Amino acid sequence: MHPSAKGRKYLLAFALSAAIFGTIIYASNYFESQRMAELRAIEDQISIDTLSLDTQFSLLEHAPCEDTVQGTELSHELNDLGSRLSYTESRLGSTDPEVVRLKQQYTLLEIRDYLITKQLAAACGAKPVTVLYFYSNSGDCADCDKAGYALSYLHDNYPGLKVYSFDYHLAIGALTTLITLDKVKDDLPAFIIDGAPHYGFTSLADLEAAFPKGTLSALATSTATATTNTKK
Repeated sequence: MHPSAKGRKYLLAFALSAAIFGTIIYASNYFESQRMAELRAIEDQISIDTLSLDTQFSLLEHAPCEDTVQGTELSHELNDLGSRLSYTESRLGSTDPEVVRLKQQYTLLEIRDYLITKQLAAACGAKPVTVLYFYSNSGDCADCDKAGYALSYLHDNYPGLKVYSFDYHLAIGALTTLITLDKVKDDLPAFIIDGAPHYGFTSLADLEAAFPKGTLSALATSTATATTNTKK
């Protein structure tokens, strides 16, 4: 091969390698920036929701009980935020430091909403139906995914049902205190349904049967009534 031809061959190979390397670096930087933007968006929304929750409670403290029977109005936002956080966790892994920090903040937001719901219910004599769901992403809960899907199904069909999901092993003091006060055993998945503990998951029908008799049908009725009133 002529020396100049060989040189051109090496130069072309070098240019091709440099282009591939540059593309990899660009793609890596792009996806990292996208990841950080997504995490910042979730963090900003958590901060906004936390402030909204505190402000809303201050307003509702002085409102007539007929205006507070439904409790706080952040359920929809909490569900959307939880879905986004779950998606981010599935992409980055449950041990990613940023994911862990956001889960801690989101967990605090859920606990605050749960406590406010209880306080408003006690003050106004309302009876919200709540489920505290404890799961694990540490490989020690074979049925947690199925239990999560079942709870999502129930919430979709009974919007008045308030579901709070907690990573049992998440290192945060408020969650540890909640687990201790409710005496939640390390037997996952675990549910506190209307104040009563239930462990394990077998089927959707069995989960529905764990609710006090008539609770879900009452939720369906109240949801239908609220929908009808909204359309008037």
